[in-house]
Amino acid sequence: MKTFENWTIGELYHSFGLEQVEEMPLLHAWLSTEVPYSETEKEQLTKLKKKLQQNASMWNEDELKFFFISPFIAIVDLSSSYYKAFTQRVISTKLNDIKLSGVVDFVLAKGIDVPEKPYFFLHEYKQERKGSNDPLGQLLAEMLATQTLNADNEPVYGCYIMGRFWFFVILDATKYAVSNAYNASDDDIFQLISIIRAVKQKIENKLQNKNINK
Repeated sequence: MKTFENWTIGELYHSFGLEQVEEMPLLHAWLSTEVPYSETEKEQLTKLKKKLQQNASMWNEDELKFFFISPFIAIVDLSSSYYKAFTQRVISTKLNDIKLSGVVDFVLAKGIDVPEKPYFFLHEYKQERKGSNDPLGQLLAEMLATQTLNADNEPVYGCYIMGRFWFFVILDATKYAVSNAYNASDDDIFQLISIIRAVKQKIENKLQNKNINK
């Protein structure tokens, strides 16, 4: 058993057959979705963008979460009657007789007091992190565990952050795709809000359809 933070891309490839693909229509459709935002939200995002420009190279991980990611998520507004946001929660499962377990930074999932069916992960790293951990490997290990737990053959969505740079990831069966970096300290921040709101819509549509078909 290894915790999520100790997995690398190479180890996931050899242990579970994960394969990166250059083109994935699901990822392209997700990233190209345009979801509107108000003028008030644009002003708030512009202030956040400037704050990140000034501090991205100096903030540690907790400061990045507190001063940028948290207010950004508040603007996006991920509240819903269909799921909840959870932070610092344990997810654990077994795949191919290997235990996948660890604490996830942020996840949207069904559940009341614990995440029961995760849909989207946000994995946070400070920009200057020089450790040996592989942020993409850690995120994919979390997503792979979730895919196993959910057992519904649905793709899993995720994102990892390194300072000002955001990377979006989809895991579909054993294939995954990763976006180019979005720079939250420039005008990419306005596309970021569309991307996160788009995944919110995907979750809600999926759960609404399930309720209708019951």
